[in-house]
Amino acid sequence: MAKPFRNGDLRVMEQRRCTYDKCGGCMMCEKSYEQTLREKKKYIEELLSKFCKVNEISSMYYPYNYRNKVHSTFGKTQKGGITTGIYKEGTHEIVPIDKCLINDKKADEIILTIRNLANEFKMQAYDEDRHTGLLRHVMVRRGASSRQIMVVLVTPTENFPSRKNFVAKLLELHPDITTVIQSINPAATSMVLGNYEKVLYGKGYIEDTLMGYTFRISARSFYQVNKSQTEMLYKTAINGLGLTGKESVIDAYCGIGTISLAVSKNARYVIGVELNLEAVKDAKENAKRNNIKNVSFFCDDAGDYMLELASEGKRIDAVIMDPPRSGSTTQFMDSVVRMSPDKIAYISCNPETLARDLNYFTIKGYRVKECTPVDMFGFTKHVEVVCILTK
Repeated sequence: MAKPFRNGDLRVMEQRRCTYDKCGGCMMCEKSYEQTLREKKKYIEELLSKFCKVNEISSMYYPYNYRNKVHSTFGKTQKGGITTGIYKEGTHEIVPIDKCLINDKKADEIILTIRNLANEFKMQAYDEDRHTGLLRHVMVRRGASSRQIMVVLVTPTENFPSRKNFVAKLLELHPDITTVIQSINPAATSMVLGNYEKVLYGKGYIEDTLMGYTFRISARSFYQVNKSQTEMLYKTAINGLGLTGKESVIDAYCGIGTISLAVSKNARYVIGVELNLEAVKDAKENAKRNNIKNVSFFCDDAGDYMLELASEGKRIDAVIMDPPRSGSTTQFMDSVVRMSPDKIAYISCNPETLARDLNYFTIKGYRVKECTPVDMFGFTKHVEVVCILTK
């Protein structure tokens, strides 16, 4: 057994090796977990040490089987059957995968069962060149606390021959599945899920607990894939803001409201802003079911919303921003500067765009007080970072 890291939150029980060397999923699986942490910390320091001292990286207690959302693509075998896997890095060539070191074990088992059933039912994998076939993708989400399971089958049309028998057989083999959804995606796109879906079994959503709150998770809702490290990520951001309970806070890019609800007990009032209407619906439902009264959610572009508040002369004490990998936009950062919050918590999934955006904020009169890397995705090159900015 490896010795725990100095921060005490790492205990690697065993060193494993991946047998799939072509998929590009966990690019650092040939290294020890300790080595991956050192490399990630160095990478962050090279990008961000000019802004402030980089804190010790927050490591995972057990860096395996942490992904509670698993996606797999259907493909055709040389014999004409169906296989499942992920695209080889930089290509549309499917690498067949039965199980992955970082995936939830149950999710992998269900996907393998679906592959076998698809062959048993003589179904065809979708051909993206000819636009023929039935099955495009499968996604499995599992609540880390609730253990509820969602299965999403993606098809190009609503037509799904033997749908009832297929789902009945799947539930017979995996009775712990909570809901089954058919997502219809006819578009020639790299997007996995379509904009229209049918509930084939259950309620069409699952629930999970995060930071002591219960969240409703729909098929298209954004929900972090690693519960324990997500809680560490959010706690780092909230603690860094040093809220006293008197502040008004905007949670930009709020999704289904996970950060909004988590910060609500530390703030006077929280506003969550999100452009995805389905996510906003889930966020409002989540606030209701957790009996949170001091949070409101709005479906709007966060930058536009904040500019409107600024034009009305309203002020916000703190902003929490968790943008996509492309980072924030100049328009949004302009709106933050106009609102002039005392503190900003910037949660980033892309350190390179984070460095670009921090440079913008420092030019506009903010300084980076604290920078903490959080290892959300063990054995991959990805690393999340929380930066606290003050005026």
